[in-house]
Amino acid sequence: MNPSPFDPTAMLAQVQAWSAINTGTGNLPGLAQQAAALTEAFAALPGTVELVDPAPVTAVAADGSAFEKPHGQHLVVRVRPQANRRILLTGHMDTVFPADHPFQSQRWLDDETLNGPGVADMKGGIAVMLHALLAFEQTAGASALGYDVLINADEETGSLASAALIAEMAAGKLAALTYEPAALPDGTLAHERGGTGNYSITISGKSAHAGRNPHEGRNAIVAAADLILRLKEMENDDLTINPAKLEGGAANNVVPDHALLRFNIRPKSTAAMEAFDNNLNTLLGSIEATHEVATHRHGGVTRPPKAVDPAAQRLFDLVRTCGAELGQDIGWQSTGGVCDGNNIAACGVPVVDTMGVRGGAIHSPQEYLIVPSLAERAALSARVIERLSQGALTQGVLAEGTAA
Repeated sequence: MNPSPFDPTAMLAQVQAWSAINTGTGNLPGLAQQAAALTEAFAALPGTVELVDPAPVTAVAADGSAFEKPHGQHLVVRVRPQANRRILLTGHMDTVFPADHPFQSQRWLDDETLNGPGVADMKGGIAVMLHALLAFEQTAGASALGYDVLINADEETGSLASAALIAEMAAGKLAALTYEPAALPDGTLAHERGGTGNYSITISGKSAHAGRNPHEGRNAIVAAADLILRLKEMENDDLTINPAKLEGGAANNVVPDHALLRFNIRPKSTAAMEAFDNNLNTLLGSIEATHEVATHRHGGVTRPPKAVDPAAQRLFDLVRTCGAELGQDIGWQSTGGVCDGNNIAACGVPVVDTMGVRGGAIHSPQEYLIVPSLAERAALSARVIERLSQGALTQGVLAEGTAA
């Protein structure tokens, strides 16, 4: 491979153009505009490009009623689907900044650092992915490797509208690369990850007059408060629980007959995840009996914990070896964050999920991209992909094959 097949100016221009499009997960017009721009950009690859409709997603309103929550379309690219060796590359076009968020523009912090919505998480990562693939396609052995690309529109809210598509596209893949930003600004990768789950518990009690006959009421807010305290008692070294929002109630002189509790869990292990899910049913039964209310649960684990097994570790080692060849010192560390890498790992596919840019302060108005990392990380990905095409993982010897 040409030592410098990347055009940093073109890559930056792409990121800036994409960042200028608001793609908050709920902004369907913005997501459609971004999907069209990505369709045009990825058409440069020798494969098929299509937009796939989101899977239906049910959410719970404050009154406890269920409704279908709309999402944007997902971009899917397939190149050489009949190849014996096939990998998956994933990213997301949505950001955490809705259309009415004040953080909508870009500014330079210094000559090499760009502040802007999504520049690191992860429109910069999408540019890295695309240009790495374009460079790989110029190598002599490109025909030996097939790959699929998935850029979904709902990663920031848990990928509920794309989880089945992720699983479908991960099936049978040799490995996967996901383009979340590096875990640290120095390029450190995320290694093992915990999991996450979002739950909504609707509590139905009985209203009554708070002065005349309060004893005849069944206070849903009190039951919810008891539930919150008992949930916190279920925490342990492998599980944290965050009661995030309590809705419900009525006038001060009415015993409230409705409450909705939303909470998040972060299990570090599959065992902790499964134990909580089982124990939650027992806990809800106890709340019902103690307070004479009815409960209904919605939601669950959206991303299981991501362990790093020997096959996944070989992929990490390959990335480090390729980085060393390019003068990049690649390390890794465990993290409590989650991403689509969790979903891919749950399918039994080795994945490195922080192959994107170097930057930081993601999910905040201080989000920034270290601009030289665009070409740097694209070079790393291109070399890793070429090594995968040469059978680096299947041969089990990372040093084999010609350097990209």
